[in-house]
Amino acid sequence: MDRSQLIKHLDTLLQSARIRDYCPNGLQVQGAEKVHHIVTGVTANQALIDEAIKRGADTILVHHGYFWKGEDERVIGIKKERLKALLINDINLIAYHLPLDVHPIYGNNIQLADVLGLEVDGPIDESDPSKPGNIGRLPRPMSGKEFRAWIAECLQREPLHIGEDEDRIETIAWCTGGAQGYLQTAVDAGVDAYLTGEINEPAVHLARETGTHFFSAGHHATERYGAKALGEYLAEEFNLNVEFVDIDNPV
Repeated sequence: MDRSQLIKHLDTLLQSARIRDYCPNGLQVQGAEKVHHIVTGVTANQALIDEAIKRGADTILVHHGYFWKGEDERVIGIKKERLKALLINDINLIAYHLPLDVHPIYGNNIQLADVLGLEVDGPIDESDPSKPGNIGRLPRPMSGKEFRAWIAECLQREPLHIGEDEDRIETIAWCTGGAQGYLQTAVDAGVDAYLTGEINEPAVHLARETGTHFFSAGHHATERYGAKALGEYLAEEFNLNVEFVDIDNPV
């Protein structure tokens, strides 16, 4: 399909124009005009680009692209090497950050809920439905230890758990990626637990002192699923060759 047709469809599907973000969403690097073969992934790192080149892809679709607010604007170092590889090989780079977090079908948060079997009751912050994250319930009541093991089994990554192993957990809020700053929102919502990708030092104390279980399951591990689901949709909708490539990241 035409690149412009693909971008227009994705922009409409993900409603990217309605979401304020820290980076440009949509087409970030222009490559081939015709799109036949897409590689999807979490982050447009050099390893993913190299794999796309190896597989003969003309387009890369990711959650974490380039040109973040506040970053060094110079095209030097790894930025130069990444852009050079994309341009020489005429590969499109398409990235959707917050639009891919909040989408109700293909978004990272709803896809993570599906992987973990979480029941979704609504947005994490009812006063701001555009904020990524959800609130809901576990598949069944579990102890802290049981839920930690369940996360490890589903995501193939052992999470960090702040909380008592034998406490009963029923309700939960979650937001994929680096959303440790939403812990207070979860506390205010009165849930038993909060799940995200990363943790910082203040979050440990907030979790302990409020009795809210905190599960840090990995930024990459919690965000594997949005770009993959979106790519699978494109493959079925437009009969495109789409491959998900998981470049592992322990963070």
